[in-house]
Amino acid sequence: MDSNQLRQKFLDFFAKKGHKIIPSASLIPENDPTVLFNTAGMQPLVPYFLGEKHPAGKRLADAQKCLRTVDIDEVGDNWHLTFFEMLGNWSLGDPASPDGIGQGGYFKKEAIEMSFEFLTKELNLPLDRLAFTCFEGEPENNIPKDTESFEIWQSLGVSPKRIKFLGRDDNWWGPAGQTGPCGPDTEMFYWASDQPAPEEFDPENKNWVEFWNDVFMEYNKTADGKYEKLQQKNVDTGMGLERTAAVLNGFNSVYQLDTVKPILEKIEGLSGKKYIFEKGDLGLEEKPECWEQDVKSMRIIADHLRTATFILGDQKGIEPSNLDQGYVLRKLIRRAIRHGRMIGITEKFTSKIAEVVVGLYKEAYSELTENKDFIFNQLDKEEEKFLNTLEKGLKEFEKLAGSNISGHDAFILFSSYGFPLEMTQELAAEKRLKVDTKGFEEEFTKHQELSRTASEGKFKGGLADHSEISTKYHTATHLLLAALRQVLGDHVYQKGSNITAERLRFDFSHPEKLTPEQLEQVQTIVNEKIKEALPVKAEVMGLDQAKKMGAMGVFDHKYTDQVKVYTIGDFNHLFSRELCGGPHVENTSQLGHFKIIKEEASSSGVRRIKAILE
Repeated sequence: MDSNQLRQKFLDFFAKKGHKIIPSASLIPENDPTVLFNTAGMQPLVPYFLGEKHPAGKRLADAQKCLRTVDIDEVGDNWHLTFFEMLGNWSLGDPASPDGIGQGGYFKKEAIEMSFEFLTKELNLPLDRLAFTCFEGEPENNIPKDTESFEIWQSLGVSPKRIKFLGRDDNWWGPAGQTGPCGPDTEMFYWASDQPAPEEFDPENKNWVEFWNDVFMEYNKTADGKYEKLQQKNVDTGMGLERTAAVLNGFNSVYQLDTVKPILEKIEGLSGKKYIFEKGDLGLEEKPECWEQDVKSMRIIADHLRTATFILGDQKGIEPSNLDQGYVLRKLIRRAIRHGRMIGITEKFTSKIAEVVVGLYKEAYSELTENKDFIFNQLDKEEEKFLNTLEKGLKEFEKLAGSNISGHDAFILFSSYGFPLEMTQELAAEKRLKVDTKGFEEEFTKHQELSRTASEGKFKGGLADHSEISTKYHTATHLLLAALRQVLGDHVYQKGSNITAERLRFDFSHPEKLTPEQLEQVQTIVNEKIKEALPVKAEVMGLDQAKKMGAMGVFDHKYTDQVKVYTIGDFNHLFSRELCGGPHVENTSQLGHFKIIKEEASSSGVRRIKAILE
């Protein structure tokens, strides 16, 4: 059974059980500001776990794009992937209260029975190769032992010897971020060995591979670490598509899958290296250690560029950068490039790998095909940028590699040669050296402070100088952002700005071109606020206080505990409040007439306005 067949079989099964099939959400979370990417299928559904009504009803199922970097150092082994698909079925709310849309919800009994039916009837997995775990309880948090799940599995014919109770590390899920819905889970294991499965289940035996879990979301973790009962009981299941497909096919590695193997074959062609060792290769009877290293590099390239393709092809259009999701993307691409050089790929190759990935997923994820030009262009640009400094950077590293790498030297490799800290750490580990990570962070912070001091004549968000006209343009950007949010909605945030003495350029999040009517509305609102002669006031306060007051700040990570907040308007007529370094005019009446001269795309999901003051 290939990956597409498994995905479809799962969705078809739960559709028959009254579930509405919903599409995968973006990789970039909308409801969880504590993580950069959706790391689990449940994250896009958090508002519905908390009580908001889903338009499709209480029973849902999907295949969700997910990305986890916590195990990135493990990539290259048999099982870890950075990007993966999570198959899930969901029940939102009390099974006793059908909402009239589709069927009502369900909880432990129905969830476990459906899981068991799918495994043994749809996938035809023999019961003697299955085992299960349940949550052992946590008295200190008033969370009881999950004997109910144990008894349900037993009622379905599972031997008590194949069911174990385990603690939080194994049988508790969530929240996906720092706070939110969570609860105990029951996990399903498959005996992935040619040998007969032992009568008694030992979770420590690596032949038992965990591939599906049913999470019973009964709790909400608060910011102070407490667990409160949710008003509604939810079921959240997660089956890793790639791992399950590998187990079903008897593979000993996810790299044998139909969605990964063709990528490795492309890498073989580009590098001239073989992935699978055969007796007699290189005149040897046994696989040499250097072959293992080449295999690991090939796996890293396949994994990282597969992941990068999905990030670039996502509906939110992330580009490589030194911040947030863009930094993760850059790190993945550059690590893949470096491993490409290690196995002998001398030409530009990242977009060639991406072409294979797009082809493999063209039916399941059409956004990759729709955004393929953006994907290929961004990879080519990033590869060209990095190749300009890679060889020089590697030579510089060799000079430094006589001893452990200082924070200062790691920062030089980052700032001068584009080496992400993680790449320097990987290079050092290969030579059994350590990197002073704390020292690197101190150097990075020092560099930021020096940059601010050296550019006293620059606004942190893009102001080119403190001349009178540039100061006016800076205040105009605050009016512009507030007007855009008023016309387009609260999804609008500043993505960057650039101000000269001639004009302002302002980037903001919005998925589509503004209509002439919307542009006219925005321009009119800004000019109205200028005519109203609103005061512009600055206050220094704690960051927490600023957030409580509703101050906007897209560059929060740059600020210290004490921040400056600029407010346009007064208590009776507040129009804008932002964290900002200044400077600004004292009153909007000083600005003159505001005129938008151009509106265009900056990147996927980001629009750009250029405007002048007359």
